[in-house]
Amino acid sequence: MQVFMHFGQVANFKTNSNIPIEKFGIAINSIIKKSIVIKNAEEVDENFHSRYCCKKKTYRYIINNSTYGTAIYRNLECHIPQSLNIEEMKKAIKHFEGEHDFKAFKSSGTSSKSSVRTIYKAEIKQDNDRIIIELTGNGFLYNMVRIISGTLVEVGLGKIEQEKIPDIINKKDRNLAGKTLPPQGLYLVDVEYE
Repeated sequence: MQVFMHFGQVANFKTNSNIPIEKFGIAINSIIKKSIVIKNAEEVDENFHSRYCCKKKTYRYIINNSTYGTAIYRNLECHIPQSLNIEEMKKAIKHFEGEHDFKAFKSSGTSSKSSVRTIYKAEIKQDNDRIIIELTGNGFLYNMVRIISGTLVEVGLGKIEQEKIPDIINKKDRNLAGKTLPPQGLYLVDVEYE
């Protein structure tokens, strides 16, 4: 399993440039920092907006669950050295699927009017010492994936029973959910448009 590949962000902008669309990626890559790479460029309708026209997004959160972690990937994954019960976490994540009010899983800085979102697919995979959490939904609140991941870690540590997840969702109380995990380990994997 390749955990650090196939990550994608989408952005759009208007331009009067004469550069042919097939050369845009090369042109932009030549002037931006090497931590960002443009893989594809295409012309879209004037009304297209990369954020608001999106129908589905998939986020991945990667946890290194080894005793010592890793120096190479320390800024690319969250290190949790305590042993986690993966089977309980796998049961718990399924409670997030469907349409719910995710008020308990948003940070206070969220500007969205509604906290109702639909999670189409929620799963946990294991790759040696890595735990990979993936969520596909119609939208996500500020820090929602990191808070869900933190809640799943609490389940894995035995601090929250997996059967309590629906109750936490229904009570809409941020204090009942797990902590917000750090940004290291969070990736936007895929954005789907119709």
